[in-house]
Amino acid sequence: MLAAAPAHRPPAARRRTAARGGALLVAAAASRASRLRDILGGRGADAVVVSEGERWGPLAETRHTRRRPTPTPMHQAPCCHDGLTARLIERAGFPLAFMSGFAVAAARGFPDAGLVSYAEVADSLRACVEATTSLPIIADGDTGYGNCVAVARTVRGFAVAGAAGVLIEDQASPKSCGHVRGKAVVSRADAVARVRAAADARDAAASGSDRVVLFARSDARQAAGLAEALWRAAAYADAGADAVFVDALESEEELAALARAVPPSVWKMANNLEGGGKTPILAPRRLGDLGFDVVAYPLSLLGAGVAAQKAALDALRSGAVPAGLPSFADLQADVGFPEYWAQADRYASEGGEAAAPRAQRPPQRPPPAALLPRPCDDEDAPPPRPVVEPTVVVEPDAIVLAGGGSGGGDGGNASRSISRLDFLRIKVFNPSTNAVKLETKIPAGFVGGLAAIVPQAAGLDLDALARLLAGSAWTRDAPVWQGEAGAGDVVQIFVE
Repeated sequence: MLAAAPAHRPPAARRRTAARGGALLVAAAASRASRLRDILGGRGADAVVVSEGERWGPLAETRHTRRRPTPTPMHQAPCCHDGLTARLIERAGFPLAFMSGFAVAAARGFPDAGLVSYAEVADSLRACVEATTSLPIIADGDTGYGNCVAVARTVRGFAVAGAAGVLIEDQASPKSCGHVRGKAVVSRADAVARVRAAADARDAAASGSDRVVLFARSDARQAAGLAEALWRAAAYADAGADAVFVDALESEEELAALARAVPPSVWKMANNLEGGGKTPILAPRRLGDLGFDVVAYPLSLLGAGVAAQKAALDALRSGAVPAGLPSFADLQADVGFPEYWAQADRYASEGGEAAAPRAQRPPQRPPPAALLPRPCDDEDAPPPRPVVEPTVVVEPDAIVLAGGGSGGGDGGNASRSISRLDFLRIKVFNPSTNAVKLETKIPAGFVGGLAAIVPQAAGLDLDALARLLAGSAWTRDAPVWQGEAGAGDVVQIFVE
């Protein structure tokens, strides 16, 4: 059983703890980057010297010593935009995913036109990483959100957030989807500087196979023509990119030209834009034959989700339940409930508390007799005093009921000191179906206001309840009060 951490750690201890936490984040991100490099085939390669006679594009006049990766099959990378889509990609067995900037912007209600910030994209990336176990995710870093210093920060930040790869492009601001109108790119010098800054940040963040994979993208095909796009792709490879991508190529011949223009040691990515983009959609095998290593599918999950949700809304508008929905059990599995329960049961067991069965009615114990509403045998007896909201006085170690009370009793002992950590959990459920209709918590110090939430508790003896809370006669798994709520429902009050 883990020991409780001290409430106040000295500054040095806090710094060490923070450092360990940061190191764990970096290590987790590095393991995904290493896995991505393994998937793409970046290890165990023989060195190859490329001479002036080899056509590597406009930079072929210089000599290069690079490592040619062992040939690997084409890898499909469906595009995610949030934790759920990333989880579904991993559950479907895909080896990697691409986090699409278009889809991330769309999920936040915006077009892909430079309206989403670095912080918003990093937040989406963290959600995708946290929702998966080891899926390598290539994050779309757009233009790097500023100058070269901002580009370096984007690469570092995305690496810490868990990205296995980061893509940086050469569009001018405001950037947009590569297949829509209005393309403009920065100058050659500025574009190459972006890639160099990104490569420097990659190398400074980690070493060897743990470095994030740097994808350099050019949108010059639509902005300045094919020749310029090919020049830039080769230049980005020379500046340190691990992989290149030219968006919106218009034919199979143009795709083949890109594969020829870039060194074989640099991975190439294609983009099968579903629904009618400028690039022809080719089968993965054919793209592999052309020399490509990765193909992204940017709109499959986003488009399928939008279409299904529109159809569901049309069905609801007509008064019908949408067809084709997964069962609730399947949906629970998709969002991670089995893993959650397994972890919860593990820690409950380690903590000495038996894990409660989930599909079972909670134990029904009678509440203490002192808490039951007192019967009124005398017709002339005065009605119970109305519930009075207490005045709550917050003190360093306790919440004190400074006034109020209900249900009779001595009346003068309504003030009770109750631990700040105690809460009342109110649960309304149907014993027949075990369906929970309400479950909420209130601070135990506001016990006098119970009747406002549960009218059936209006006759509850608050003096007796305060005495019970002040002692140790209660347990977490047994209600301190139970009553009928009508329509077969039961109200229970627990203390936590």
